Amino acid sequence: MKLLLIEDEERIAHFVLRGLMAEGHQVSWEHNGRAGFERALGEAFDVIILDLMLPGMEGRDVCRELRAAGIKTKILMLTAMETTADLVKGFGAGADDYMTKPFAFEELNARLLALGRRSDVAIATNILESGGLRFDRDALVVTFDGTRLDLTSLEYALLEFLMKEKGKVVSRARILQNVWGTVEDPLTNVVDVYIRRLRTHLAAFGAEKMIVTVRGRGYRLQELESEPGLISR
Repeated sequence: MKLLLIEDEERIAHFVLRGLMAEGHQVSWEHNGRAGFERALGEAFDVIILDLMLPGMEGRDVCRELRAAGIKTKILMLTAMETTADLVKGFGAGADDYMTKPFAFEELNARLLALGRRSDVAIATNILESGGLRFDRDALVVTFDGTRLDLTSLEYALLEFLMKEKGKVVSRARILQNVWGTVEDPLTNVVDVYIRRLRTHLAAFGAEKMIVTVRGRGYRLQELESEPGLISR
């Protein structure tokens, strides 16, 4: 994969660069947030590895401005902070995944590979539909009653999985396996965070109840009609 590392700590950067290049990745490095932002604007990458605390331009601002500029490249954010508030702020800026320092290189590489696989989320040629919700997987476009939803790559992947399993209860473990490519939750509530984000998108159309919580079992995508035993929250 072609990767961009934006990291100001040279020790960490050299560690990551050596490991990723040994795995066969093509890696570019910028140690300043502003320089990294300009590089990401002008060059195509598969994944951007973005530190949170950077000189020149803070990592969340880099992420937010890239998304505002229409850059859809997947972003893995690195930070020494690990509170739920920090997690939500990072995802709110448009990050696709999140790792706290210190981290094992093997986990970093696995996360990057999982993000890279999602770059081909539009391989399938068919259309997924549920009520007013329509997912064109060729164009990677999601609309509700004709109005487009602007999603991150992880949101696309999660919604695609829920729509493919429409009407079925899917556990958090199955979601993690199919969307994050892992059987363990690296962040205790990452699935719940992304479910909330999808519901927020759907709430603009009064359709947040399309994703329901089945207590003790997981989640289910359904038409807007209520069904017994399903609790939306």
